[in-house]
Amino acid sequence: MQQTPKTPKGQGTPSRTDALAETAYKFIRDGISSGELKPEQRITEMQVAEMMGVSRTPVREAIRRLESDGLLVYTSRHGLVVNQLDYHEIVQLYAMREILETNAAELAAQRASDAEINIMTDIVEMEEEADPADASLAARHNRVFHDALHQSAHNRFLLQSMSALSNSMVLLGGTTLSSPERRQAAIAEHRAILSAVRARDQAAASSAMSAHIRNAQGVRLKMIMQSRAKNED
Repeated sequence: MQQTPKTPKGQGTPSRTDALAETAYKFIRDGISSGELKPEQRITEMQVAEMMGVSRTPVREAIRRLESDGLLVYTSRHGLVVNQLDYHEIVQLYAMREILETNAAELAAQRASDAEINIMTDIVEMEEEADPADASLAARHNRVFHDALHQSAHNRFLLQSMSALSNSMVLLGGTTLSSPERRQAAIAEHRAILSAVRARDQAAASSAMSAHIRNAQGVRLKMIMQSRAKNED
């Protein structure tokens, strides 16, 4: 009787616990990204397990990973909480984002295929046709546009750097596109970036992206300062 070969350890289908841990990780990460979980808000294994209807084991694994990513930290006063970036860290974060994003735009202007440019064109058109009151949809379209631009740069080291930066970006919380004025401005900025990429103008692509990131930073800092001032009242 022929025996079924054993699957090498670590190469088989993920266990149910691993799958639940991944789900718990995304659950907490998405909560931080959306702003539902606020900076310095306390997080407990039991709380998350009850909210998800799972045991504490996969939640514990997810929390370890979130700590490693820098999204959750232990404090002597409150225990495990959502990490909070200070003003200088936010400025530094946007400075690094500008460096990476402008390089992505330059490379995209040089290397993007016609098909990739068409995809970015479709994304911008979706942005323009979307409900102007839907900030969450605007945020999704924004992520998709930037992801498409990063892919069209065709540089895996750039992608790795952007992935590492994304964990810190999550800590910024809700989107800057909650403002209708910012949503319309961001669409126009995306259109300018796309036009430069289509024209294969690397300098113009870099300049347009730099303006886009700096404008987003300005709105972000204003949002954070207003939120912290309100909490101190």
